[in-house]
Amino acid sequence: MLKEIINTHKQGKPVGIYSVCSSNPYVMEAAMQQAQKDDSVLLIESTSNQVDQFGGYTGMKPVDFVDYVKKCSKRMQFPFERIILGGDHLGPNVWQDQSAEKAMSFALEQVEAYVKAGYSKIHLDSSMRCADDPGDNGSALSTETIAERAALLCERSEKAAIDQTSKPVYIIGTEVPVPGGAHEDLDVLKPTSIIDLAETIEITKEAFYNKHLEAAWDRVIAVVVQPGVEFSDTTVVEYDPNSAKELSLFIIQNEQMVFEAHSTDYQRKESLREMVEDHFAILKVGPALTYAMREAVFALASIEEELNPLRKAWTLSRIRVALENIMLENPKYWVKHYHGNEDDQGFARKYSYSDRIRYYWPIPEIETALTQLVKNLSTIEIPLTLLSQTMPNQYWAVRNGLIKASPEDLIRHKVGEVLQMYASATEQGK
Repeated sequence: MLKEIINTHKQGKPVGIYSVCSSNPYVMEAAMQQAQKDDSVLLIESTSNQVDQFGGYTGMKPVDFVDYVKKCSKRMQFPFERIILGGDHLGPNVWQDQSAEKAMSFALEQVEAYVKAGYSKIHLDSSMRCADDPGDNGSALSTETIAERAALLCERSEKAAIDQTSKPVYIIGTEVPVPGGAHEDLDVLKPTSIIDLAETIEITKEAFYNKHLEAAWDRVIAVVVQPGVEFSDTTVVEYDPNSAKELSLFIIQNEQMVFEAHSTDYQRKESLREMVEDHFAILKVGPALTYAMREAVFALASIEEELNPLRKAWTLSRIRVALENIMLENPKYWVKHYHGNEDDQGFARKYSYSDRIRYYWPIPEIETALTQLVKNLSTIEIPLTLLSQTMPNQYWAVRNGLIKASPEDLIRHKVGEVLQMYASATEQGK
């Protein structure tokens, strides 16, 4: 399915596909609703630190994630056959503090587990340094080292897929943005040079051929480059077509590949469309979706608090307090990302573009609070006047009969506003 979309793009039609990089159930449900509306396929990806052979931070192994997506598709009555599963940043990412030999051993096990579980889009990312790699900590690995490791990962993937009718497609590239957004504020980013890009493709192809992976190389559909977009705690770097013009002209000459663009979160709708037209045909989005989900939950919490004096029989969810408390008790997911004094950090925990809050939704205390919020607001008819105040777009969706004023519908619609931008930019369903 994915290769067909890329082939269509290479034939001159500016179509693409967006990749939903999230395991959040509301995001999943909203994405399936959008794909159902567009009558399109849906690409869902899990990252190397999110899902691995040991469980990742979600507690899910690749086979568990596949089962999780299947259950969601059944719940939403969306055909699982129309879902493409991808593995993002597969490589030594999680084990960078280990020796290269140990880290790659784990990485090979990881990619094998993904492919055997049924993932069909594999991002081979060996761009990160391991503990005993030569050079300074901040220096980049050589293109040759990255390519050799990518070929090793591909070789293991191909062996894992030996009995599968449909073989995986691959994404390569050495200039890979940091997963989840930059750690510092940014103003301008320099796009990947075409000299570096040409070298990456040629050296990676050579590494594949050295391992007799010619057939796998024919299934390399995209290369990750820096198009000049990124987001950080407080900043979004907008796409500039002029800055990426050389890249766009270069990839036209390649008969099989397009660009995969990471960190496209928070770009304008017009920018996303420009990126697809410039051959960034795979657009990855993650934090922007859970950011929208968080906005919806905060708005619903405001409605709950406003109505609380009138509904003293219910137990107030206090979900915002619960989130703040759990983030302070367990700061490992945000402490390296949010800087400044306590007030600055407190603001970022709630409103940062990096949306580190997304790591806390699966924690039992937060799940309980969210369940209580949804339960409370499901027992009443949310006043339209209050909905207009807190969620004006959803207010009009309710007025126009597109959704019900239920908390679940309101959250999914809020997330769907982001997905709609990506569906429009990639011309899904057309």
